Amino acid sequence: MASFLKALKSQVGRKLLTGITGLGLIIFIIFHLLGNLQLFGDAQAFNEYTYTLESLGWILYILEAGLVVAFLLHAYLGISIWLKRRRSRPNGYEKYQSKGGPSHQTWASRSMIFTGTVLLIFLVTHISTFKFGATETIMLNGHEARDLKTLVINTFQNPLYAFGYTAVMVLLGFHLGHGFWSAFTSLSMKHTQYSALIYSVGIVFAILMAVGFLFIPLYIYFAGPDAALISY
Repeated sequence: MASFLKALKSQVGRKLLTGITGLGLIIFIIFHLLGNLQLFGDAQAFNEYTYTLESLGWILYILEAGLVVAFLLHAYLGISIWLKRRRSRPNGYEKYQSKGGPSHQTWASRSMIFTGTVLLIFLVTHISTFKFGATETIMLNGHEARDLKTLVINTFQNPLYAFGYTAVMVLLGFHLGHGFWSAFTSLSMKHTQYSALIYSVGIVFAILMAVGFLFIPLYIYFAGPDAALISY
């Protein structure tokens, strides 16, 4: 515990913890997208997927608690690093320039605090809407289950949710684009020979994740009542 607190007070330790939590959240995002794409599977594929998760009981609670800690710790570390840099240069930067080697200073890298804050606020709304939102109960393989698929379809027929979600997913792409590379850098996995490759892989990964997530609400919204054909 003492070592952890010491790491939180150290700039190097904060960057290391940011990288660890960042990679953990990247893994979560991948599996979350794969789960969401079950909407396009068999009739009850998505509801079966969510019911399986909820059936984990206390294991799911532990996983969810771990995710909450990871999200909050990642946010805290990101904000603290940004504030320290802000205090060291209260007038801001007149010009961004790398100290040798290829520069990765982009809008995405300079807006991490903004995109991260939006994503954190979005997460609260997202959980409130889908995890705790009111749903109908259906029978699934002889068991009562929440009809989360219908909730998703009905929610994204609302333009505010559909386009708001889409906009946030674009910001997620920007955040992941720089965050992927930054996480490897923070964990000392960066090597001059592979830096450009890691950065390129991060950009491709970010685009795939953003497009994968934003495709769902846009498809449902523009399909209108026919969106139910996703699963029925």
